[in-house]
Amino acid sequence: MPELVFFSGTMDCGKSTLALQIGHNRSARGLQGVIFTRDDRAGQGKLSSRLGLVTAAVEAAPGMDLYAYLVARMSQGGKVDYVIVDEAQFLAPEQIDQLARVVDDLGLDVFAFGITTDFRTKLFPGSQRLIELADRIETLQVEAMCWCGARATHNARTVGGEMVVEGEQVVVGDVNRPAEEIGYEVLCRRHHRRRMTSTSAHAGALSPDVLPVNQA
Repeated sequence: MPELVFFSGTMDCGKSTLALQIGHNRSARGLQGVIFTRDDRAGQGKLSSRLGLVTAAVEAAPGMDLYAYLVARMSQGGKVDYVIVDEAQFLAPEQIDQLARVVDDLGLDVFAFGITTDFRTKLFPGSQRLIELADRIETLQVEAMCWCGARATHNARTVGGEMVVEGEQVVVGDVNRPAEEIGYEVLCRRHHRRRMTSTSAHAGALSPDVLPVNQA
């Protein structure tokens, strides 16, 4: 049976790499797929991984009807055996509904990849809808690591190396941006709560792990 599968994880845990691998495995067996993406770090119409792999993709622009796009492509003789969607957290909830319809009405597997929460620990609307509709949710097993060595569970936005918790939900950036630019960093929950990025932790005069002591 075809499925809508949501592969989730923090930034830097290999989501795009797995998306590329799934596409490669299926194309090697003669299957043809459509890859959608939104706001990839490599630019419009591209699916890229931090390992340096890049492939062409269809930019899923705001307001685009993904179901209608696939129906039109198939009606014109195009072969579509499966669908891959990267950066799925950026899609609108109605576009996630369209992906579910692709599975149910067109009988195609849809593999969606994305992070669940933003830099404020709030669910992306697209990810929330995927959690509500997906046949399966798979958490990627490649664990990203916080600067302290613990498992990273939260995404942080940084400006000049300092964590920020206000601003637009979607600002395209990367974990490898220079410290003075808007960038992102993955943190464990403890250091996300304390807003301790790698830059601020190494620059701080006091350890964030020192417990407060009341003076008598």
